[in-house]
Amino acid sequence: MRARTVLPATVAAALLTLTGCGTSGSDAADDAGASSPSTASSPAQPPAGSEGSGSGSDGAKVPGALNFTATTVDGKPFDAKSLAGKPTVLWFWAPWCPKCKAQAAETAKVAADYQGEANVVGVAGLDTNAAMKDFVSDTATDSFPHLSDEKGEVWKRFKVTEQSRYVILDKEGTMVFEGVLPGGKGLADKVAGLTG
Repeated sequence: MRARTVLPATVAAALLTLTGCGTSGSDAADDAGASSPSTASSPAQPPAGSEGSGSGSDGAKVPGALNFTATTVDGKPFDAKSLAGKPTVLWFWAPWCPKCKAQAAETAKVAADYQGEANVVGVAGLDTNAAMKDFVSDTATDSFPHLSDEKGEVWKRFKVTEQSRYVILDKEGTMVFEGVLPGGKGLADKVAGLTG
């Protein structure tokens, strides 16, 4: 009888975690989840035994955090080494997430405003690639690459456990921010501080 009680409770907890992006709650509560470099764990640090190697764009040394490959939602190969040498915003989102949709316009604006100075990459997860493509189309965020991370490999690499999060790396690949920015508010200021 105890197994019948524990299993539904476990499933309910998992569902609450995945739907944490719902529309209820306040922005202050979202901000409480944001971390600064001094309080965050180090998700941008590479897994053991994966030091950076080679060179990225403009011959920049590739930090371990950017030593991975993926596939875009359009099915194109993506090598994160190409991001080396510039500040990088990794935007972790899910297609069904209303808070992610609310961040789309500001994230696309930052990508356009800092093109050539900083990288912006969406990392989609928690759904199918078809849903990810629809999200990119519906939110008009096709001006920057989006990775199809259906298996959660990039999410795990950066220790992201919920959607609607940003991981910001400086030009050396060191994480300088990990957290929530409701509506993308504050993203431009964070990127400006790394490019100026």
